[in-house]
Amino acid sequence: MQRFADVTKQLIMMGNIGRAKQCMNIAENILRTGNSEIKNAITNVYIYSVSTFLELHKCSIRNLFPEFLKSEYQKQVRASGI
Repeated sequence: MQRFADVTKQLIMMGNIGRAKQCMNIAENILRTGNSEIKNAITNVYIYSVSTFLELHKCSIRNLFPEFLKSEYQKQVRASGI
């Protein structure tokens, strides 16, 4: 899962936002349809890694994350108390 997050981040760094959004849509689909283990991996590895990268590089999570991933990200933020 970390490799998938790294690919997404690399696409963003290269300016290939369309492909990065495709990766995020795939992650969102997996999050919606996967078993609990894969859902945990998407939430705890992919969303955390990509969102941290986006925040550090001052990118807009609101414009990049699909709605369901954004919702999971917001749950993480609320749970952390940030």
